[in-house]
Amino acid sequence: MLEVALKLLKEFSNHSFDAYIVGGFVRDHLLGRDTNDIDITTNATPKEIRKIFKDKCLPNDNYGSVVVVLKGVRFEITTFRKDIGTIDNRRPCEVKYIDELYPDLLRRDFVINTICMDKEGKIIDYLGGQEDIKNKIIRTVGPAKERFREDSLRILRAIRFATILDFKLSDEVYEAIKEEKELVKELSYFRKKEELDKIFNSTNRDYGIKLLIELGLDKILELNNLDTIIGSRADSALVVWSLIDGRDKYPFNKNESDLIDDISRVLKLNNLDPMCLYTYGLYVNSCAAKIKDIDLKNITESYNSLVIKSRNDIDIDSIDIMNVLSREPGKYIKDIYSDLEQSILYKKLPNKKEDICKYIEEKYR
Repeated sequence: MLEVALKLLKEFSNHSFDAYIVGGFVRDHLLGRDTNDIDITTNATPKEIRKIFKDKCLPNDNYGSVVVVLKGVRFEITTFRKDIGTIDNRRPCEVKYIDELYPDLLRRDFVINTICMDKEGKIIDYLGGQEDIKNKIIRTVGPAKERFREDSLRILRAIRFATILDFKLSDEVYEAIKEEKELVKELSYFRKKEELDKIFNSTNRDYGIKLLIELGLDKILELNNLDTIIGSRADSALVVWSLIDGRDKYPFNKNESDLIDDISRVLKLNNLDPMCLYTYGLYVNSCAAKIKDIDLKNITESYNSLVIKSRNDIDIDSIDIMNVLSREPGKYIKDIYSDLEQSILYKKLPNKKEDICKYIEEKYR
């Protein structure tokens, strides 16, 4: 990936433009961490970028940014700029293109994200990002309060970087978050969820949650019981969300919502019970089992031993039911299926057509 990125930088140079890898990729490269996103900054304008890379450019709605795909690697390329003013503590009022790298770095969020790499692979570090990596600390570029007032999302990003990288917040950043935390209320729940998902998915999640609580952000985020997550065996953001009070305001797609609701329900049930395993499936019960410290081997064995795993496994269909009872279609079929599921799962009734037909005839005729 780095080889492809350096080739892209040289392509800019071949067209007489400066370009550098900047931000997370360089930071993670120095930390020996894998990363997929590569941001490029350049003095070429979006129009000039599109002219250089032509059919390799993808449509992109971000002003002043162009997405280029080269040899299967996705690059987001942004023109050197200076941000002027702020709208809603999130966006600049005006963006002015500039021709130098250093002033562009001064508009960025954290010092560890200002480290650059040139086309030869040489590190360029004007603001001391490597020293911050060495000291494992999160500092803002310039006064912390100003940076957070310019973009309140940076408050949650600071917690996220501290969590994922296992870094400390500088004293200035820590105090600025405490004083400016109300700004987070102005963020959309979608943006807040994006950052929280990354914190909740981290193996260092407990540290991040402790920071949120220490700084009073749990109340600002309207998450009432974050302290109960600390030390839990939840192994993904979705499982964490299933344990949280106050999640209703946050946006989840239907699949996420269904999983969260199901996990929340089965936490109160016996996860080795055949009907619970049948109704909610192996994955959901396994998620609950991890939280409740139930041996996953027992969950898997119990699930695999179920006589049926879906209604389709029952050795009879709705036409057979109607024929046995000599009746037209109706709601009664659904009720009979529910009865059959219970009876077969608890091994009160063999899953054989002959036995099932006899059972239906005796009970429902």
